[in-house]
Amino acid sequence: MTGDLEKLKAAIRDVPDFPKPGILFKDITPILSDPALFRAAVALFEARHRVGNISKIAAVEARGFVFGGALADRLNVGLVPIRKQGKLPYKTYEQSYDLEYGQATLTVHKDAFEPGERVLLLDDLLATGGTAAASAGLIEQAGGTVAEIDFLIELTFLAGREKLKNYPVFCAIRF
Repeated sequence: MTGDLEKLKAAIRDVPDFPKPGILFKDITPILSDPALFRAAVALFEARHRVGNISKIAAVEARGFVFGGALADRLNVGLVPIRKQGKLPYKTYEQSYDLEYGQATLTVHKDAFEPGERVLLLDDLLATGGTAAASAGLIEQAGGTVAEIDFLIELTFLAGREKLKNYPVFCAIRF
């Protein structure tokens, strides 16, 4: 898997000043557009959760959906979308939070989880930890239990793990 990790890391493109000046965006679209790299990325998560200790994956809009859908299919578990405010059609819980370049509000359906259901929270990138912390709070508010929070990429200099210290966290690639 080490060779796959090196290939995945090499494929991540830096985009300066996106979405605003001063931000160096880590673009994963080269991974998504290459079938072998995409399979390798999903396989990283699959290897961690193949034993069946989770019953649902909660994926964060939008890039988390890409990995979450593929992984849910491979693990034969349900997929729960965590979306921006106003995007889910049914009754929702909401959580507002700060991110590295503004504020946002996330939502999840109130009936997304059975009480105590073990949930893998999945997203593409850990930056300041605000999105993941808000998402974990939503999972718990809706009755689920966060089994682990997984990311493809971690920006270590932003110390996002500090906001997630109450949860097991896995990041495949660190910058």
